[in-house]
Amino acid sequence: MTDKDSPKKEKKGRGKSKEVFGYPISIFFIIVNEFCERFSYYGMRAVLVLYFKYFFQWNDDLAISIYHTFVAFCYLTPIFGAIVADSWLGKFRTIIYLSIVYAVGQVAMAVSAIHDITDKNRDGTPDNLTFHVVLSMVGLMLIALGTGGIKPCVAAFGGDQFGDQQEKQRRTFFSVFYLCINGGSLLSTIITPILRAQDCGIHSKSKCYSLAFGVPAALMVVALAVFIMGSSMYYKAKPEGNIMFKVSKCIGFAIKNRYRHRSKQYPKKEHWMDWAEEKYDKLLIAQIKIALRVLFLYIPLPMFWTLFDQKGSRWTLQATTMDGNFGAIVIQPDQMQTINPILILTLVPIMDSLIYPLIRKCGLNFTPLRKMTVGMILAALAFFCAAVIQLQIDKTLPDFPSKTQSQLKLLNMGNTAIKVQLPGSEEFTLPGAQASEDYFQFDSEQIVVSVGNPSVTKSVLLTKEQRQTLLIPSAINDEWLLADDLIYKPQEGNNEIRFINGMSKPLNVSSDAVQLGVIKPFHYSNYTQIKNGRATFTLQDGSHSCEYSKDFGFGGSYTFFVPSTLSFGSNCQESITETVNIKPNSVHMALQIPQYFLITAGEVMFSVTGLEFSYSQAPSNMKSVLQAGWLLTNAVGNFIVLIVAEIAKLPKQWTEYILFASLLVAVCIIFSIMASFYTYIDPTEIEAQFKNKSYDSDDDDDKKKLEKSEHKMEKRNSVSSDEEDNKSNQTSM
Repeated sequence: MTDKDSPKKEKKGRGKSKEVFGYPISIFFIIVNEFCERFSYYGMRAVLVLYFKYFFQWNDDLAISIYHTFVAFCYLTPIFGAIVADSWLGKFRTIIYLSIVYAVGQVAMAVSAIHDITDKNRDGTPDNLTFHVVLSMVGLMLIALGTGGIKPCVAAFGGDQFGDQQEKQRRTFFSVFYLCINGGSLLSTIITPILRAQDCGIHSKSKCYSLAFGVPAALMVVALAVFIMGSSMYYKAKPEGNIMFKVSKCIGFAIKNRYRHRSKQYPKKEHWMDWAEEKYDKLLIAQIKIALRVLFLYIPLPMFWTLFDQKGSRWTLQATTMDGNFGAIVIQPDQMQTINPILILTLVPIMDSLIYPLIRKCGLNFTPLRKMTVGMILAALAFFCAAVIQLQIDKTLPDFPSKTQSQLKLLNMGNTAIKVQLPGSEEFTLPGAQASEDYFQFDSEQIVVSVGNPSVTKSVLLTKEQRQTLLIPSAINDEWLLADDLIYKPQEGNNEIRFINGMSKPLNVSSDAVQLGVIKPFHYSNYTQIKNGRATFTLQDGSHSCEYSKDFGFGGSYTFFVPSTLSFGSNCQESITETVNIKPNSVHMALQIPQYFLITAGEVMFSVTGLEFSYSQAPSNMKSVLQAGWLLTNAVGNFIVLIVAEIAKLPKQWTEYILFASLLVAVCIIFSIMASFYTYIDPTEIEAQFKNKSYDSDDDDDKKKLEKSEHKMEKRNSVSSDEEDNKSNQTSM
């Protein structure tokens, strides 16, 4: 046995780190590094889809497509990181180099969100979007390479710091390690949306995406610095080669050899992997067979991740059309994702210590694959809930005109009621200083409007695919103005407001948040964005002034008409007429909590159980192979989002939710059928049978022993479901 293989000498060589309470000091650097890195990743990801939608002005489908492409690559690159670490650089250098790439990517994202770089006219929006898009895409590619590349290395590197006699401390380390993952995720999804909601800028103000990305970038730099600080204390195992290369070569040889011997003159083998026996060890072949049985079960699993990862895209966009006022606090749409890590930290111990024991006491055999099936059903139910919520939201959304239609609202700027006749409708009375309650819809561009008694008739030219308000002056024969209204829901939960001056004097309207400027007599201001909450406006006509206050919700559009009879002073509030052009969000964001609960409960039963199942059923040297396969299901799931959404092209969002939920239910049925044929095994027992025997291809007795061992494995695979469940309880985790 060499020094490298000697447990005693390896124990002494575990770095130069001193111990505190039995723990190497080096692990504290690793834990802090992981917390900062997870804060950086989840903080950036929390606001990413809103960044695409509002900063780049992309539509929902494009924003979601790029988001899920990025997430997919984050789960593909761990395979690259594991190969590099195990075969070339080792875990320590892989973490260092890819963390630098990661930090550069985060900085690039923060810089791409600074609108002042290309905002030449200082209107708060970038003039050259190409620069910002290219820089952000480069940043996302570097982040995907960095976060994915270090994902398989950090936890394993932390485990390497413990000696053989520190198994208890190692288990505690992994518990704290995963607590840091959820802690970083929780804090970041609370903090970065708050930073995003602030207004910032050098020359002009806009939503502060640069700060929302800048803080995660700073945390990634801190994570890298902290990790480097502990360099002298780490135990750094040398790369020993990656098992995935060996497995791939063995499988490739078996397929090639099977193809060469496809003729009927060659005897058949019990398993196609047996064609690799000419070149590879029978123990390795047996281990690959076991791993392939588990990987076969992975085939339907991507559909779960297809639904799960949409909580950061579709569900966040859904929250932008909802009311986030919770009384004492206002929740940002991207903060709703915080529910997931909170529920994870709550549900995992409840499931392990309460729910699962109760199920066992009821006599139900709740095997891992059954837990995963239930987890998939819960995720499907979450999307059915999302569809119901979306139906309620759709009822509150305005019905904007199509490409062949126009919509018109009327505003009587006079003080007395007037009779109005529109094409295709009965004559109605429009009170003084009031607007019509709803929009009138027309298919023709030119309409005739009759007003007053005796009536005055005028021809009005409308604009297709546009909402407009017709301003009818008190002197009907004067000029009639058409004001363009909004044809979109105000973005980011803000409100869009404007004032119409019905006085014969210029009117100045201002507030602490916005400046609407001077409005000409019988004219209107441009739309101005204003946040939710109470706003107070000061109205001045030169010598007089008064204040008008209004409590705003989320996503509404308002027109405030100042009549000629305005009484400056305490009665100012009562004189101004408010018209709601687009109703504010009325479906409360709290209604998303049930769907978050269901998807998180599904995650606990599917993801946590799936990882444990894979670990228990994997041969000792194949655990990294199954881990790579598990991460690959997540990547494929995110690509499925793009494929299904592109093929389906459903006009209503709630129908897309139903489609994804139905697909998962169908896949769940397939998975449950596949799982019913799976037999739980103990890989260590099978490996021991091979390791304790000395196989010689020329020795008939040894051949019989091998055949007996393989027959025992096949017999185990054919046991009844009850025996299968009993054996699963004996699985070595």
